[in-house]
Amino acid sequence: MTKPPDHETRMTAVFGGTGSMGNGGAMRVAPLGGYFAGELERAAEEAAKSCAPTHRNQEGIAGAVAIAVAGSALAADPHADVFDAALPHTREGPTRAKIERAQELIRERTTAAHAARVLGNGSRVISSDTVPFCLAMTALRLPYEEAMWQTVAQGGDRDTTCAIVGGLIALRDGANTVPEGWREEREPLPW
Repeated sequence: MTKPPDHETRMTAVFGGTGSMGNGGAMRVAPLGGYFAGELERAAEEAAKSCAPTHRNQEGIAGAVAIAVAGSALAADPHADVFDAALPHTREGPTRAKIERAQELIRERTTAAHAARVLGNGSRVISSDTVPFCLAMTALRLPYEEAMWQTVAQGGDRDTTCAIVGGLIALRDGANTVPEGWREEREPLPW
């Protein structure tokens, strides 16, 4: 019987040997940023480790790092600028370039619809098409419910974009920012 390839080999073999540059690592990482509130460097390190089982491409890792660091900053200071927090920890590449563009759009007072047209809305299911848009949605500083409706209205990978934006806003404004009716409808937790 042949021994199956190790995890490292499997993860680097997908997508023609480049690994996944998808948005799943970013989708799951906002709570990690909250756990390391105010420890931006540590949040970046742990985010890279957290997505390693599924995302070996540097772009997939960059997206997870950007969201974790933004979450870490917001959990420590609700007035933190997500771009000023994330950019120093995000490696050069398409994700970082579009995060820089997202920062420009926010300075120009963009709308959610315009941000989605310029940055993407997650429909390509890759980091550079998802993370910049989510940071822009968070930077619009909308209340939780309005941010969720504005995010979902832009189409694309709605479950991912709403998970990211919702996670960041909950870190910024506290868990009770989620409307009570929405919390009552969630799946029960086992504890």
